Amino acid sequence: FWSGQSLEDLYRTLADRKTTGMGAIFVAAMREWKKSFEKGAKSALALQTRIDKAMDLALTREMEKLEGRLGFLATTGSAAPFIGLFGTVIGIMTSFQAIAASKNTSLSVVAPGIAEALLATAIGLLAAIPAVIAYNKLSSDANKIGMRMEGFADEFSAILSRQKNK
Repeated sequence: FWSGQSLEDLYRTLADRKTTGMGAIFVAAMREWKKSFEKGAKSALALQTRIDKAMDLALTREMEKLEGRLGFLATTGSAAPFIGLFGTVIGIMTSFQAIAASKNTSLSVVAPGIAEALLATAIGLLAAIPAVIAYNKLSSDANKIGMRMEGFADEFSAILSRQKNK
């Protein structure tokens, strides 16, 4: 796009490919541009509006693809500590049941339930911490990519606007 290659040539190259990101936005805008000229667009403002809408829709689809699986990480990061806590409660309940059954509070009676409780807590945290870190990183990256795609759409819209005013 920025190489100075003809937009028409670039469109022909990308139109039949499965494009993503800025390529998808470019193809959507050019497709609307071509349709409008084939039908004899009368209003420059209406054409610009349709092109902007086409790019906005393409941008929305691309962002949905980028953010599509982030929900799983967010859910894992927020739910795993509670699942670990639930395991902790079960482990402590097991310890109390062992104490009640044996009427003894020795370490050999209490230790298995406490170990179970600590293991459940550790597994919950082991799942949650990397999920939260990954979510934050990928979410930030998706936002940066989204900003770049929005910038591209704005720049391309300005270029097309200048083209139709020539």
